[in-house]
Amino acid sequence: MAEEICLFTKDALIIKPPKKSPASLRMLVLVFAMVCGVYICSVCLRQTNIHTSTKFINVEVNQRYCHDNDIDKSQTPYLHYPKPTSFSRAECACNPVRLFTILSMQRSGSGWFETLLNSHTNVSSNGEIFSVKERRSNVSSILSTLDRVYNLDWFTSASKNQCSAAVGFKWMLNQGLMEYHKEIAEYFNDKGVSVIFLFRRNLLRRMVSVLANSYDRYAKLLNGTHKSHVHSHEEADTLSRYKPVMNSTSLVTDLKLMEKMVLDALEHFSGTRHIVLYYEDLIKNRTKLVDVQEFLGLPQMELTSRQVKIHRGSLSEHIKNWDDVTKILRGTTYESFLQPDYTN
Repeated sequence: MAEEICLFTKDALIIKPPKKSPASLRMLVLVFAMVCGVYICSVCLRQTNIHTSTKFINVEVNQRYCHDNDIDKSQTPYLHYPKPTSFSRAECACNPVRLFTILSMQRSGSGWFETLLNSHTNVSSNGEIFSVKERRSNVSSILSTLDRVYNLDWFTSASKNQCSAAVGFKWMLNQGLMEYHKEIAEYFNDKGVSVIFLFRRNLLRRMVSVLANSYDRYAKLLNGTHKSHVHSHEEADTLSRYKPVMNSTSLVTDLKLMEKMVLDALEHFSGTRHIVLYYEDLIKNRTKLVDVQEFLGLPQMELTSRQVKIHRGSLSEHIKNWDDVTKILRGTTYESFLQPDYTN
């Protein structure tokens, strides 16, 4: 009996599962701790990178953003901070720029008006840029040209060294403007371009100026040179000696066509931010120039021009067949064109 007990006890000792080694347990715990540590470190590193990049983005935004608490918030869409590709604006980077265009017709005083604007220290009006046909050959060419002008990458004699406050150009109605008026109006509204309409009330005077200027292109009355604008009374007197003959047959029709073009332009761009000016009003009341500077958000300055008016005085002195013109326009809506509209 004692032997059986001993054998049972011995067998029991043999089949009892062996205890695990303490070294293996320690190794298992160490591997688990290492895996957890690597995971935690990777999560923390990712969060740190996100936080750091966010800080960098904030710094970049703060450096590019320009504040001016004195500016009327309603004017914000019309204030721009161009980044030219051809030069750095440097200290002018935070100086807001307004974009504008002068919409007019040839011989309506736009050249004189533009010289007045360019006499302002902070204005650059770049002339009749769409007189070049290639620039207005299609809407893509027009829009790309506008982008260059308004990004300050267009250089003319009007470009200023001072910080620009307003940048633009003059655009004649017959230079692609009316053909693509929908796309152009959308561009003006998207970019916040301010439109300055400049027309003549007396379209008969405009016709005289157009005919006389066209004649001088070939006659070259000023010592063999053609000048559309002059800077002395002597030159003005020389050019004004030519008296054009008005086409009595088509006179009324021609006046109606000019009038319609003006009305169409006003309608096509009525949805833009705009101001309407007339040459006669600017001649008689120079305070109108104050309104223009306010419209463009400019510091007030005395605007000057060296240009001299060519056809001064009564129209009867500048039309060869004046009696015929008088008979044709009497009793029409254009009869007022026969009357003096300003003194100088």
